[in-house]
Amino acid sequence: MVSETLLHSICNMMMESWKSLLVAAVLACCGHSLHALNIESDTIPPIELSGVEIATQRTVLPVHRLPNVHGNILIAGKKNEVIELSKSTADLASVNQRQIFARVPGLMIWENDGSGIQIGIAARGLSPNRSWEFNTRQNGYDISPDVFGYPEAYYTPPMEALERIEFLRGSASLQFGPQFGGMVNYVVKSGHGEKPFFYESRQSIGSYGLFSTYNAVGGTKNKWSYYAFAQQRRGDGWRRNNRFDTKSIYGSVEYRHSSNLLIGLNITHSQFLSQQPGGLTDEQYEQDWRSSSRSRNWLQVPWNVASLYAKVRTSKHSLLDIKLFGLLADRSSVGFMKAITIGDTINESTDTYNNRKLDVDHYQTWGTELRWLLEYELFGREHQVAAGMRYSDAHTHRRNDGVGSTEPLFDVALVEGEYGKNLFFDNGNAAAYMENIVHIGNRLTVSPALRMENLTSNTHGYISLSQGYFQPIQQKRTFLLAGLGLQYEWSNVNVYANASQAYRPVTFADFTPGSTTDVIDPNLKDASGYNAELGIRGTHKSWLNFDVGLFYLLYDNRIGSMQRDGVNFKTNIGKSISKGTELFVEVDPVKMLVTQPRFGSVSLYASGTIMDARYVGWDNPDIAEDPSKSIENKRIEYAPNQTWRAGAMYKIGELIVSAQWSMVGAVFTDAANTELPTANAQAGRIDSYELWDATIKYNFTKFFFLQAAVNNVLDTRYATRRAGGYPGPGLLPGNGRNATVTLGLNF
Repeated sequence: MVSETLLHSICNMMMESWKSLLVAAVLACCGHSLHALNIESDTIPPIELSGVEIATQRTVLPVHRLPNVHGNILIAGKKNEVIELSKSTADLASVNQRQIFARVPGLMIWENDGSGIQIGIAARGLSPNRSWEFNTRQNGYDISPDVFGYPEAYYTPPMEALERIEFLRGSASLQFGPQFGGMVNYVVKSGHGEKPFFYESRQSIGSYGLFSTYNAVGGTKNKWSYYAFAQQRRGDGWRRNNRFDTKSIYGSVEYRHSSNLLIGLNITHSQFLSQQPGGLTDEQYEQDWRSSSRSRNWLQVPWNVASLYAKVRTSKHSLLDIKLFGLLADRSSVGFMKAITIGDTINESTDTYNNRKLDVDHYQTWGTELRWLLEYELFGREHQVAAGMRYSDAHTHRRNDGVGSTEPLFDVALVEGEYGKNLFFDNGNAAAYMENIVHIGNRLTVSPALRMENLTSNTHGYISLSQGYFQPIQQKRTFLLAGLGLQYEWSNVNVYANASQAYRPVTFADFTPGSTTDVIDPNLKDASGYNAELGIRGTHKSWLNFDVGLFYLLYDNRIGSMQRDGVNFKTNIGKSISKGTELFVEVDPVKMLVTQPRFGSVSLYASGTIMDARYVGWDNPDIAEDPSKSIENKRIEYAPNQTWRAGAMYKIGELIVSAQWSMVGAVFTDAANTELPTANAQAGRIDSYELWDATIKYNFTKFFFLQAAVNNVLDTRYATRRAGGYPGPGLLPGNGRNATVTLGLNF
């Protein structure tokens, strides 16, 4: 029975949420989500092509796969997953990533900021740093500052706002870009439906001052549909000095002129302010993993993205998608970033704290994409070809190493001189791709693909006031990527295989020396390689869903540093290979035995990866004199040999109870595979860990539900990352036991 205290808290949250609702209602007239790259409506028929599957496969499963043709995208032969958030019992209010992504095998997750604001995920031995090895999108358009120069995703849409999350693994490079990781697309809910107006609300409270309010309105009237939300989430954080406050506002509108033309617009504004508790030494971590020796480290990020798009049926057998998108954003951080062994203490001579380090970035990006799908007939078979073009223009203005204030709270006051670094980065990108699904017989498809990229990069400014301006860097390069996919299907099962080339241009961080004594190789090369995968997947009736596969990822020309002539020299130093198996299976043993179970249904699932990710080449001339300096055969950083997540969900009537177990293997945090932690805690092995999470949800009516979640039930101590600089050097712990309660309303 719900206590009076809890009801009183929920009522207060509802009163506070009306302001957010009013803002959302105002925005309802100025935007709409690009619905997962396809045209789809429950009240207005989608634009249909003869023999071409446009809509996503609908399913009762929390995770399923995309059809062979999804909007203007060809999926056949590619590993992919779709997470249906409405069917998940994950704790969305606290952004429990290991629950949200539980059924996507092999994801390595960095849980280091304590707030869940920034999602950091990767797979197959790649770095999870702000998901920068994925092409990260919202409703089909980019939301990172610069796909090539600075691909870090500081913004993630609120989980309550999402209809689903779409994953395409490494083979996505040919249709979305050259990324090794693939593509992840956050699909925001839409106003499609039979109602001219609906309202949904999610109000949550939780441990350590967590408060989250999400309110949305939407609907469809005649040829118009709209959706808008406002969300705020704040809390004190599990660790000390870990406060956060995030706000997001979104508006969307879509106009269906006819069955041949659809036009839409969506606009997003997000902003967060987060206090960063910094890292710990391993000794501090063992003594009190909630502790923090940094109270003056802050990060503020305002993010604005928008997209204007049109979908046109140019003929009975073709569909055209035109999109214009833009981003305007900033990143400002201030804090004491010296090694953890140097405490942030008061200077006795001045009786004040030391000045903080101030970094400010400004991002401005615009781009356009055109995607075209054509169905044609050849040799008595219907085939599909997808082609597209893209152009983007990205600008980053980076000011680093400014002398910030001595104050405890966030500010961007430059109190002394100029910034130590003042750099301008510009990237122009033009690309074109083509992929063809060729049907051979009734079951086999072959999908050859090509992508051509042209990239122009310019860097100018200064990196040290004492050294003055450095020689501007200008690079122009063109590269061609190729791939091939195969799929053989029968009934609801198919075997898939593909191989595709991947590419990672030198980023701005690679161009920028960490200090005045660092030297950048003027002949620094872009990284290149390829992904390959082979698997079998499918469903059986309503009780089995599975995907089991093998993968192989080659990453050449990795960038690293070596000592040369007494300086730190950054250059291309090695090659790595990641290989292993990825597994996902979900089964309902009750439905397997009984078609219409009387005592509820049970879902048992497991997803995991067994992986060997190692350096296989090390191009450092120093190893001729000292072979111990070689990292050949060393494990890749943050690449666990095993990652497993398994759970059980029981549903009877309107009651759902679930529990999940997570296990992540031990990782090394540097290429040298340093075993024991260093004094500054910036290198050293991180032990494996196991966690339990649990949720319970009850739908009182179709308008009202209540959900409670307990994360890290056993209060297990664990860490996922070591930092060398931001957000504070040292070992970064995960969150201890915490709980949330969510009230949901739908009208």
